[in-house]
Amino acid sequence: MVGVEQWAELRRMHRVERLSIREIHRRTGLHRETVRRALASEVPPSYRRASGASKLDPFKSELERLLGEDPRIPNTRLRELIGELGYEGGKTILDEHLRELRPRYLPPRTYQRTIYRPGELCQFDLWEPRDPVPVGHGQLRRGFVVTAELGYSRALAGALVFSKQLADLSWGMSRCLQRLGALPEKLVWDREGAIHAGGGRPTEAFAAFCGQLSLGWVILAAGDAEAKGALERSHRFMRTNFEPGRRFANELDFQAQLDAWTEKANARTHRTIRAVPAERLAHETQRMRPLPCPLPVTERRFVTRVAQQPYLRFDTNDYSLDPGLAGRRVEVRISQREITARALDSGVLAASHRRVFAKHLSFTDPAHQTTLERLRGKRRSGPEVEVRPLSRYDRLIPA
Repeated sequence: MVGVEQWAELRRMHRVERLSIREIHRRTGLHRETVRRALASEVPPSYRRASGASKLDPFKSELERLLGEDPRIPNTRLRELIGELGYEGGKTILDEHLRELRPRYLPPRTYQRTIYRPGELCQFDLWEPRDPVPVGHGQLRRGFVVTAELGYSRALAGALVFSKQLADLSWGMSRCLQRLGALPEKLVWDREGAIHAGGGRPTEAFAAFCGQLSLGWVILAAGDAEAKGALERSHRFMRTNFEPGRRFANELDFQAQLDAWTEKANARTHRTIRAVPAERLAHETQRMRPLPCPLPVTERRFVTRVAQQPYLRFDTNDYSLDPGLAGRRVEVRISQREITARALDSGVLAASHRRVFAKHLSFTDPAHQTTLERLRGKRRSGPEVEVRPLSRYDRLIPA
């Protein structure tokens, strides 16, 4: 058989050197008919092995029937079913055949490239660090990072929280928007419990948060994580680039390192948009609305009555209240950094504590302890009572 190299040489000899078939036969030793066939062929010669019968051939019609009934049936189950009918072939030839056959019954989902207008969308999600975060007092706690990424510039921001309640998520969203510097048209969320009320509708609290900022929202369909694929890719980048080799002293150190890392990431050339997010963000913020001042209140607020044991329990921790306000109602405000309480009737400060994310601890303000000891001392020092000698009672009661 004439190989590709020899076929090319024969054509060159005949067409360039103008050699006859007889001369080519004399120089190469090839049969004249072989030379004629090589010169007549316009395509390079190729060797193809004659296809033989496959062990899968007798079962192809059964595979088509099974896929017609259930296009999503797994390859493993199909192999078991035709194995019961006598199939003894391997897994590879079955998988290769199903790769060609299945799209006829279950067309794969297709995607179009999404183009974002400046300031159009900001994708939000929760990313969970692999390791718990140190929170002081020798404790670690599972944390979550509220992440945000603008669709046009791909500028990224994140805020560490320790629960999925809306008070924490709304604080995380506010902090991310502050880091990005402006308001987009809509926020994109998946069906997080504090965000989604069911049927694609937002919870009242989330709708109220968006209403205060005049923001729209997009709540994705179930299982549609690809719709916020830009942020999903950033999560993989955070897991492979931010987490490895880092140590954190506490939650504040975690946040500081995360902020520094996002600034560095935003200054790099983004592989998808082939531009620097920080540079595109400068252009994008010009097309966005400015942040209101102040931003919506995201702290927890509630009213409680100061108990006889003057402590407030929140997130498993006990924080002291002013014992002098026992029995009176106070308004409690809990932010990510501080816990405060004021008497409703007078506005007197009842407590001011730094919020601690470690659990099952008790915190007493020294001033509250002093007040408590003073009040307890007053209760011990009651009115003076005369102590009479027993001999006086002996005279009054005859023996």
